[in-house]
Amino acid sequence: MKPHFSRRALMACLMITVGTAGAQTASMKGALRIRIDVGGQVLTATLADNPTTRDLMSQLPLVLTAKDFMATEKVAYPPRKLSVDGAPASYTPVEGDLCYYGPWGNLALFYASGKPSPGLVLLGRFDGPVDALRKQGEIAVRIERAR
Repeated sequence: MKPHFSRRALMACLMITVGTAGAQTASMKGALRIRIDVGGQVLTATLADNPTTRDLMSQLPLVLTAKDFMATEKVAYPPRKLSVDGAPASYTPVEGDLCYYGPWGNLALFYASGKPSPGLVLLGRFDGPVDALRKQGEIAVRIERAR
């Protein structure tokens, strides 16, 4: 038996799909971009426009020390905790994510995928490979607005 859709139902589905795509495109137009110098290698990232990201941007430029954590990420602590207003309760990170972990107040630069983490807020994604983050031990990072 073939499914039967009314013309009105089909048009409603199309309007929802087009509206959603338009909203995603609009949110990317005002995307925030940063540069992260990782031990002399420059990475760039595109950030979401949310309260946590805006709070991070207000602290830039930053020079921080990043340390390995759980063989999946480098962690670094900004001078003060960031706002997590309106943030989802949990996030599951993947390689290339730039996140903020609210409970500890640290940035998390993921070079491998991780587990679901309550309190983890997605800030954005690196624009390319993150091999520079895989360097063992502590590394200096400088975070600034991209020009």
